[in-house]
Formats: sequence, C-alpha cells, structure tokens
Amino acid sequence: MERIDKVKEIIKRLKKLYPDPKLELEFENPFQLLVMAILAAQESDKKVNKTAKELFAELKEPHHFAVLEVDELSERIKHIRWNHHKAELIIKCCKALLELHDGKVPDNVDKLSKLPGVGRKTAHMVVGGAFKKPALITDRHFIRVANRLGLTKETKPQKVEKDIASWLPKEYWLELSLLLIEHGKHICKARNPLCEKCPLTDLCECYLTTHCKEFKTKKTKKVA
Repeated sequence: MERIDKVKEIIKRLKKLYPDPKLELEFENPFQLLVMAILAAQESDKKVNKTAKELFAELKEPHHFAVLEVDELSERIKHIRWNHHKAELIIKCCKALLELHDGKVPDNVDKLSKLPGVGRKTAHMVVGGAFKKPALITDRHFIRVANRLGLTKETKPQKVEKDIASWLPKEYWLELSLLLIEHGKHICKARNPLCEKCPLTDLCECYLTTHCKEFKTKKTKKVA
C-alpha cells in the first residue's frame, strides 16, 4: 500500500473513533493559543488550561504581557514547570509580536517560528489549531504513533515534519495530526498501548512485526 493511501485509510478509520479531533488546550483566540503552547512544553494540558484561565482573566493582549517583569509573570504561572524560563520567553515573544507584527499573531509557520520561544512544532500547533491551516503538529504523541505506523523513522520534531511533508499532501496534514495525537493519548500510549482496542493493527508496522511487545510492561502484583 502506498503511504498516501495508507494515510487516507488511517484517517478514515480514526475519524470513527474521534469524529471531532481537536487540541485539548482551551483557547479563545490565536494569541491565547500561542502563550499556552509555550506554557505546554513538558507540561500537562490540564494544568496549562487551569493556569491560562486565571492568567487571561486579567492579561488579554500582547502589550499586557510585554510590560511585566519576569518575576511577576513567573509568579502568576508558578504551578507550571520551568515557570521562570517560560515567563521570560512569553514576555520576549509578546515584545516581538508588537514590534514585528503590530501585536497580531501571524498565521504563517515561518514567521511564527522566528519569535522568541516559538519552535516549528509550536508554530504548527498555532497555525493548525487557531487558523485551521495545513499543519504538522509533531508533538510526542504524533511522533510515537507515526513511528509505530511506519509513516516515518525520524524521531526529532523538525525531522519528522520535514520527512512527512516531503511526501504527504498538505490537505492531510492537520487532520492526520489531530487524529494521531488523539490516538496516542487514548489508545496508542507510550507504555502498554491498548492494541486490542486499536482499529489500525493491520496497518501498524510495530504491531505486525512485534505486537508492540517492547512497549508492554508486566503488571506487578500488589503486596498485601
């Protein structure tokens, strides 16, 4: 089966499981998603959503963040991992937004990825999530599932993006990204993937070769 045909079949099957795939970050506009995406690095979406709700109740625009001291913003996001470093990046990013884009979030990956604290993975997340434009959101779930399915052998976000973009038409990027992320969170988990519930086993190189045994850990008995 050609890789493009494989992707079409993967999308068709996963849409039955996840008819409305979307990011778990709860945002109202592109700027909120941009800030939340920076906060979300190595952090749970649930914690980011809670922190952001409190943050955006008072701070709503780039200029509100740009005038803050790093310590002040760091305190506001103190429950987020690496809060001080992320506070510094967010303030720098907001200053750059004001200077380069009049405070408006670009809908372009290349422009976004030039902002402080915004790598290509984050840029794709904003472009796809907020603007619904073609985007390959190469987070850890996407990379894991794409590798197991045999869509790529790369493991670094930027290399995964470059590899898949080289052969997959843009029209499939966003839908595939959102579906694989959902699947990675709910079924194709890092440890103990729920292969018995997966509709893709006949398309999955990992399952067909090893039954994903290397990712399954033995359950230990509880000691009374």
